[in-house]
Amino acid sequence: MNVLVKSATIVDPKSDFHNQTVDILIEKGKISQIGKRVQNPKKYKEIRLADLHVSQGWFDSAVSFGEPGYEERETISNGLDTAAYSGFTAVNVNANTNPVIDTNADIAFMKSKSNGHAVNLYPIGALTKESKGTDLAELFDMTSAGAVAFYDYQKPISNPNLMKLALQYASNFGGLVYSFPQESKITGLGVMNEHINSTALGLKGNPALAEELQIARDLFILDYTEGKLHIPTISTAKSVELIREAKRKKLDVTCSVAIHNILFSDNALKSFDTNFKVLPPLRTDSDIEALIEGLKDGTIDMVTSDHDPIDIEHKKIEFDHAKYGTIGLESAFGALLSVFTLKKTIELLTKGKSRFGINSSPIAEGNDANLTLFNPKETYEFGPTDIRSTSKNSLFVGANLTGKVYGIINNNQIVLN
Repeated sequence: MNVLVKSATIVDPKSDFHNQTVDILIEKGKISQIGKRVQNPKKYKEIRLADLHVSQGWFDSAVSFGEPGYEERETISNGLDTAAYSGFTAVNVNANTNPVIDTNADIAFMKSKSNGHAVNLYPIGALTKESKGTDLAELFDMTSAGAVAFYDYQKPISNPNLMKLALQYASNFGGLVYSFPQESKITGLGVMNEHINSTALGLKGNPALAEELQIARDLFILDYTEGKLHIPTISTAKSVELIREAKRKKLDVTCSVAIHNILFSDNALKSFDTNFKVLPPLRTDSDIEALIEGLKDGTIDMVTSDHDPIDIEHKKIEFDHAKYGTIGLESAFGALLSVFTLKKTIELLTKGKSRFGINSSPIAEGNDANLTLFNPKETYEFGPTDIRSTSKNSLFVGANLTGKVYGIINNNQIVLN
């Protein structure tokens, strides 16, 4: 793949050309020349786009595709296409399939399905067998096959001794353990944030306490085991405080927040739109303020789209019975740019790779071309035509977003919208 990218403003603090508008010559998938006016004597394809900006390829630490078992929601192929059109060159993929991804053969299957694609797929293996929370899965074997972490997607580990054993065992080979922050006995049958709105709407509440209690427990266990922990999709102000304090103690912990949890509060549920039924639930405005502050000061290490395709049969039903989840890859850039500066948005979209042993590729001559192309100024109303996923369960439909993705260049391939 040979291409000349014309008049692109580079957004990459690790590049010598940061904030400069330059031409980028890519030959056989590598950046061969960067300069103000790069010649094109070999008549390579040229990319010229309005207000073109380029950054390192974006990364999402936890997305869900349906395959195997739920292909009607999303196949791996279409999921990776969606990621590419949304600006992502690398994604961690959850194990919430049927059967659950809990063996080295399953990890090999996931990786094989992504061969030859422009987007790099990094499998997350289940932490416990069949994600039932009873016995540890084949963690070391899955690591050998290419798993980057272990997570029973949105299923808390209720047995504290099992979490202790997981952290101790995984530390022998540098394995990263996810722990979903929810104490299910406190949550009960709650379907939204427990607060004024849950009372007004007559819906059972999921209190902030359920999340915070689980995080506090896991941090105590982490301190005891000296393991390596990642807490996905935190959603409360107290959770931010707990993790901030843990980092002061030098515990080996990271965390993420779902992008929709910093855009929408539980006020959005007044319409009973099941696309807003997510887990963890949408919380309060004060929680959103704390989450944004946590991202700004580095307490929260990364954002995730928490992309979770759900078929219409499980969304277009009564709120109590609808499945949790929203898709989010397509709206991630525009949503973040509605809250943060361009510099901070790109920082958040490119952070987190090192936690999973994934290499970054700064925009420099001689490096592999791992690039996301975008226009940061275009504003638009996100609608059904912006959705590439097979499932259409997006809570961003109708939202005013800023920033359009043009596509990616990665793995010696070009994908453009």
